[in-house]
Amino acid sequence: MNSPTSPTHPVDAILPLQQMASFGLQHVLVLYAGAVAVPLILGAALGLNPEQVVLLINANLLTSGVATLIQTIGFWKFGARLPLVQACSFIALAPMIMIGKEYGLPYVFGAVIAGGAITIAVAPLISRMLRYFPPVVIGSLIAVIGISLMPAAAIWLGGGNPDAPDFGSVPNLLLGLVTIAVTLFIYARFKGFVGNVAVLLGLIAGTVIAAIFGYTNFSQISQVPWFDLSPPLAFGMPQFGAMPVLIMTLAMMVIMAETTGNCLAIGQIVGRPTTQLTLANAFRADGLSTILGGIFNSFPYNAFTQNTGLIALSGIKSRYVVAAAGAIMILMGLFPKLGALIASVPRPVLGGCAIVMFGMTTVAGIQELSRVKFDGTKNAIVVAVSISVGVLPMSFPSLFAHFAGPLKLILESGIFLAAFTAVVLNLLLNGAHSADSMQADEAHAHDTAPTTHPSLPGSAP
Repeated sequence: MNSPTSPTHPVDAILPLQQMASFGLQHVLVLYAGAVAVPLILGAALGLNPEQVVLLINANLLTSGVATLIQTIGFWKFGARLPLVQACSFIALAPMIMIGKEYGLPYVFGAVIAGGAITIAVAPLISRMLRYFPPVVIGSLIAVIGISLMPAAAIWLGGGNPDAPDFGSVPNLLLGLVTIAVTLFIYARFKGFVGNVAVLLGLIAGTVIAAIFGYTNFSQISQVPWFDLSPPLAFGMPQFGAMPVLIMTLAMMVIMAETTGNCLAIGQIVGRPTTQLTLANAFRADGLSTILGGIFNSFPYNAFTQNTGLIALSGIKSRYVVAAAGAIMILMGLFPKLGALIASVPRPVLGGCAIVMFGMTTVAGIQELSRVKFDGTKNAIVVAVSISVGVLPMSFPSLFAHFAGPLKLILESGIFLAAFTAVVLNLLLNGAHSADSMQADEAHAHDTAPTTHPSLPGSAP
């Protein structure tokens, strides 16, 4: 804890209410499209009716907000106390569809609850692997996180639906380009509060321009109720089967690997390096949120990588800002009209801002790698191979089409592949010194670079 005379760390800073709401809204706008995609895709795959899909979406938003509060504010041994935005994990989507088609939706929620409980149980054990993540591994992993987000930015920029006739049309691309220009102009010309909400203002400006030219549809706002509360266990009592629980447990292992990468990335950006205790608390929070998700008709949770770049771009490091985003998501789950309003932001507008934000995540990885000693070491080959392997699923998604089941789940996660490859190569190539490489690289970084990230917006000079 800070002494009475020490300044408050930016992560623990409590900003004025207006700024908390504005910065929190930025995070919600960035994550919304991805957050509702999981229930939409699952509902379509399992043949649910529209009312059931709406129930899943509302439950998802509500529990995403609760999960974010647990992770950011925390209690006892739950929560990383870092600005981590929580939402439904795409990693668990394919396993849930597999379980739902074979066993039924009650077994999906049973497997989710069991997977969350197992995550809490193994959190202390898995967190001990942090010693195998020296800066050469961390930098490679953060860079892959940023690069792996670019397909999502491209899909948004093209219009959101690659199968639509107007996907990638000139109006969509121009709308995204204008949004980028507005965001960069505000960021470059204004400082303080206005500069920090450049993404929010860019999203608003892009939406207004789209509305003027008839590219925004607000009709869905009138079609949803003002208030709606999803009851727990709305699809019946959860059922537990050995194979569904095993499949979901494997998915949760991959989620923990991605949580490790997200915690390391956020820790580097905000200047509070992730420790073994932080990681264990983050895992427990993921597990608890996942249990709540299974009870309240939702799914496994982990930190949304999309929001990492927003923190780097805005320079706002407070976890309470992200907690404010969690509160907004809870309101969206209770008041669907608010969610429908936010959903009206055109996908090309989101894509324009995403290009800037996701690129900032990649920059954070490059900056971390700049502090790694390459001369006289095998670190260069560790970085080269781990990044290359990590981007394979993103570069050509059908590369692993011949694999099925749990193995395909692992191979389709570029972040997991990058982490596994970097850790193994570091151990093999750096040999007995790999356990001490973190301390060596940190000493090298201390001698060759400042302790802050001067090229990250909002960092101390």
